[in-house]
Amino acid sequence: MTRFPIAIFVALALVGAARAQSPVEVARAQGGASCPKCNLFQADLSNKELKSKNFAGARLRQANMAAAVMNRSSFAGADLRDVDAYGAVFSSANFAGANLTNATLVGAYLQGSNFAGATLDGTNFSGAEMSKARGLRQAQLSAACGDNSTTLPPGLRLQPCR
Repeated sequence: MTRFPIAIFVALALVGAARAQSPVEVARAQGGASCPKCNLFQADLSNKELKSKNFAGARLRQANMAAAVMNRSSFAGADLRDVDAYGAVFSSANFAGANLTNATLVGAYLQGSNFAGATLDGTNFSGAEMSKARGLRQAQLSAACGDNSTTLPPGLRLQPCR
């Protein structure tokens, strides 16, 4: 009987280790390298200038991207759940198919960014500039929120954040 609880503990520990961030990949990304499909869970990319980088399919869940400049970078299919991108600049970035559930994009600059097929449930766009964002659908924005200073493409709207 004592082997069973130990086996469960070992299995859970292995699963946890497999999901933890990769310090090597985080260091590469922080240093300015592209990092597609990398595990950057909870990485600190705040205040970094990472223009035209490829983070497609990367796991950036709970990453700190506040005040980062990531113009023309690709986050296609990436896991961006719970990221903090307060005041970040993502001009012409690609978020196609990305999961931005509960992301904080307060005051972010998103002009020209592609959101086709992105999941935006609970995303806070308060103060975001996104009047020229592409691929946005009302169904996506109906699950997100913003405020009176959020700029959106014509015909789209956001509910107020609570």
